[in-house]
Amino acid sequence: MAERRVYGTRTIGIACLLLGAVLFSSKGVIIKLAYRYEVSSISLLGLRMIFSLPLFLLVGYVRGGKKPGRAAMTRTEVLTIIALGIMGYYLASYTDFLGLRYLSAGMERVILFTYPTMVLLIQRLVFATPIRPVQWVATAICYLGIVIAFSGSDLRPGGDFLRGAALIFASALLYSTYIIGSGRLAPRLGNVRFTSLALITASVSVILHVSVSSEPLLGLSPMVYVYAGVMAVFCTVIPSYLVTEGVRRLGAGDAAIIGAVGPVATIVLEYVVLHEHMNVLQGIGAGFIIAGVVIIGRSKG
Repeated sequence: MAERRVYGTRTIGIACLLLGAVLFSSKGVIIKLAYRYEVSSISLLGLRMIFSLPLFLLVGYVRGGKKPGRAAMTRTEVLTIIALGIMGYYLASYTDFLGLRYLSAGMERVILFTYPTMVLLIQRLVFATPIRPVQWVATAICYLGIVIAFSGSDLRPGGDFLRGAALIFASALLYSTYIIGSGRLAPRLGNVRFTSLALITASVSVILHVSVSSEPLLGLSPMVYVYAGVMAVFCTVIPSYLVTEGVRRLGAGDAAIIGAVGPVATIVLEYVVLHEHMNVLQGIGAGFIIAGVVIIGRSKG
């Protein structure tokens, strides 16, 4: 009976992570489709978070409220969650949306997928967390993949590829702070509670940004609202909680390994939906990056 329960827990966890990874990965393709209708990055991001916010509030109220035996949040934890919501999700999302104006959805997802290496390096610098030899090797493999992928691209100073890559790297770096913070706070506060509060903060930050900008939220093409709504529900809210549940059931190591399906799913969707594809060197580089992250995930398991 115990073995059946463990098997069921792992099966549900794997399903949550696989579905979450595919849904998250489809975001880049939907953004590229929405950009065909002359919408700015901040307007599209604003619509995404406006549609997401009520759902985050609902889930946070129903599943993330104070419960018997759950620790109360300290002032430091509240401020940390606010900072993580702003840096690790709002600014990470904004730089990601900007980067997708210059890069294909496949390359965006591949570069963004380097964030586990950044998590390792930041934790080493800030918290003196040791990095095992296998993790150094995996990190080197990831960045060798970056070199290979970039060698097949237009690297002229000021060119679109370098501009887009820099923005996506910034997004990955910012998102890595969210991952580190969630790893330290979520076990004490609860995964759903932490995720809801951080993403509510991010949503409010985005809405404030777009409200003081000169970019419109009204009068856009109807398809922009359709894509923003789909992105909010299926590429933001649902996968956020699916991945949280998957990590809770399997752990961060296995989650990183299963998450490797994400870049592959994006490349496939990009080809099927957008009729775009990577060149050979970019594909080889993507393979190195995915392999490196899988090794990092396995080393944590």
